[in-house]
Amino acid sequence: MIFPPEYTPYIKALVGVLAIVNPLGAIPVFLSLSAERTITECKNIARTSAVSVAIILITAVWIGDGMLAFFGIGIPAFRTGGGLLIVLMAISMLHAKQSHSQHSPAEAVEASDKENIAVVPLAIPLMAGPGGISLVIIYAHQFANWHDRLILTAGISIVALLVWLALRLATPIGKKLGVIGLNIATRIMGLLLAAIGVQMMTAGLLILLPGLA
Repeated sequence: MIFPPEYTPYIKALVGVLAIVNPLGAIPVFLSLSAERTITECKNIARTSAVSVAIILITAVWIGDGMLAFFGIGIPAFRTGGGLLIVLMAISMLHAKQSHSQHSPAEAVEASDKENIAVVPLAIPLMAGPGGISLVIIYAHQFANWHDRLILTAGISIVALLVWLALRLATPIGKKLGVIGLNIATRIMGLLLAAIGVQMMTAGLLILLPGLA
């Protein structure tokens, strides 16, 4: 094995968060919304989007459990609902489309008129939307102690860095990969997400409906 067994949960979490954030999938949206902006503005948008993704997901790591407890939502129910949402997003990604839970056509039209698109819609809901927040909360619940959550936080920071690199180099990446290349990357991420979503739903349902076991 490349990594020791004790690191496997962290690697799985990192891959899962990277798949659902899907920086390469955000490149076409970024290019279309920033087409008439200067190079300096595009750099600022890329940086702000990456920082926003980090803040949103890291906040979910540390206060997600508290929010669920406040609303009286159990982890099994949240795991099932979050898994279903992730599966629906994955199906859209397998068709090389953005799920409406990430970015709806109405939001795209509104965003085209906004001066600052870095936070909305690029960071949220496109990259750090409901699916990403749900997945991170589930991972944070699995990593109950503060040491594990710090490692998860570091993993999210790495994903945010990759978001910055992808958006910072969006034009050359878009030209190099083309539409087909970006769609292939999105479909691969969608396949990973589908497996993660089904696993989450199954784990939640086995607790909610023990007779299924």
